[in-house]
Amino acid sequence: MYRPTDVNNLSFLGSNNNYKPKKSVYLEGASVFYQKNKVTQVAPALSNNAQWNNLPYSASEGGVVQECLKPIIMLERSMGIFPISVVPGGFSKVTLPWMIYSVFVFLLILSYIGYIKWDKVEIVRSTEGKFEEAVIDYLFTVYLIPVVIIPIAWYESSRMASVFSEWMAFERIYQTITHKKLPLFMGNKPLLVTLGLPILSCGTMVVTHITMVHFRIVQVVPYCFINAITYIVGGMWYLHCDLIGRVATVIANDFETALHHIGPSVRVAEYRSLWMMLGKLTRNVGLGSCYVITFLCLYLFLIITLTIYGLLSQIQDGLGVKDVGLTITAFCAIGILYFVCDEAHYASNCVRVYSIRMRCLTKAIYYL
Repeated sequence: MYRPTDVNNLSFLGSNNNYKPKKSVYLEGASVFYQKNKVTQVAPALSNNAQWNNLPYSASEGGVVQECLKPIIMLERSMGIFPISVVPGGFSKVTLPWMIYSVFVFLLILSYIGYIKWDKVEIVRSTEGKFEEAVIDYLFTVYLIPVVIIPIAWYESSRMASVFSEWMAFERIYQTITHKKLPLFMGNKPLLVTLGLPILSCGTMVVTHITMVHFRIVQVVPYCFINAITYIVGGMWYLHCDLIGRVATVIANDFETALHHIGPSVRVAEYRSLWMMLGKLTRNVGLGSCYVITFLCLYLFLIITLTIYGLLSQIQDGLGVKDVGLTITAFCAIGILYFVCDEAHYASNCVRVYSIRMRCLTKAIYYL
């Protein structure tokens, strides 16, 4: 029977007044990226204690992730694409000096392109008037389009700075859980990619110019710079995705080792927190570069279409010297597009597969 004294115990839409919210699975050190309110969580909060003074890396350097990507980050910064630097505390932000430098580089390139157009430096067709020369003429107009990648990268720079700051927090929380530095080592791959892509992009553009008549060295410089931007943006995406896959592998192996030596009741919640942070980082890496990478893929599709169309149109007449530039351009564009897409699939697949593996291991030990 209903009693007036039960009014405080009534539920609305099946809710229970005695319900207590569950504790968050996020670590205290990561709460700044998930919520603004201070909550009770599964690990001690980050503080200015002596434990952070014993970090195996300098906080001013931005951590292990930025150290792995340091060569290509420095190259992007010098080309005006990456106006981000590390501030005291190890976190990243868009800084005014590098932003001013980036604007200066962008205006310099625009001025150079304007001078070439004013000086009427153009790709002059020979008297034969072959079709592939018209295609190359169109290509040299299309080659200037990627200059808009620079302001697009500026627009996304604040989000990329947040991504690198989250990487720094992730490394600190990983050290709190495992009591060791994040064992991330990419060898000489970042350095080789950083050195190889500008050489490949400039070489491709020089070969294409040399095969044309009335070659002038002054017209090559802006094309080499703009073409290098497309290659380097793709290289940055490739290295970042490869890094995510390596970190996912490290966490999965550490979690399996922890279950065998310590027990699931101690480590499951902590590694789940790490894994959720890595999943959020993977999503934010995509969101932080979505416009640049989308523009790059569309541009590469356009280049591939024009070059292959120009090559196939000359099969009956036979391929000549001028088709060498088209062939190299087509293969390079196909290669960049393949590695951009394949490495993104590799990173997301590692995070998904190892996440399923962790859940399966936890359930298997629970039912033992």
